[in-house]
Amino acid sequence: MKNSTTTYDDILACARNLIVTGGYNGFSYADIAEVVGIRKASIHHHFPTKVDLVRTLVARYRKEGEVGLANLNLQVHDSLELLRAYVGYWEACIADASDPFCICALLASELPVLPEKVGLEVRAHFRSLSAWLTSVLEQGVSRGQLRLTSSAHAEAESFMATVHGAMLSARAYGDPKMFGFVTEPLLQRLAL
Repeated sequence: MKNSTTTYDDILACARNLIVTGGYNGFSYADIAEVVGIRKASIHHHFPTKVDLVRTLVARYRKEGEVGLANLNLQVHDSLELLRAYVGYWEACIADASDPFCICALLASELPVLPEKVGLEVRAHFRSLSAWLTSVLEQGVSRGQLRLTSSAHAEAESFMATVHGAMLSARAYGDPKMFGFVTEPLLQRLAL
């Protein structure tokens, strides 16, 4: 029998994969139970409702992203290279299919029909990523490393939308290389 921590994490990992392939309404607790090899009652023990499960998943996803970006900030000091590393992360995940789509971008497309608690977490992820991108862009301008054509915040929103759009293009064309095809001109435009 699995311990609680492993089961909890397995449930979240399974839900994440199911959201990436089918969205919020594309899975049920029965689907998770079958994949993880547990009873639905075990899922309800950890997550009484699907809202609790997905809200927890998105909150964890956002925190993992924030930690990853903070670590990236410690390792890379050039703003353009920070942006390249961020884009490179997604490019690698799409190429090897390990994490082919940002779950928050997928869930954002479903916001009109998502439960409010899930929507709040999705919006928090977007605000967090936008704040990080804005700070990287501001820092890049102040260090003479980047060229912006509008405010750092507007550029951050455009950058985020382009990366998420590139994920969609890669998926729509069934071609992981489409991601880089879309994002490389963005990076070139920002470079001095």
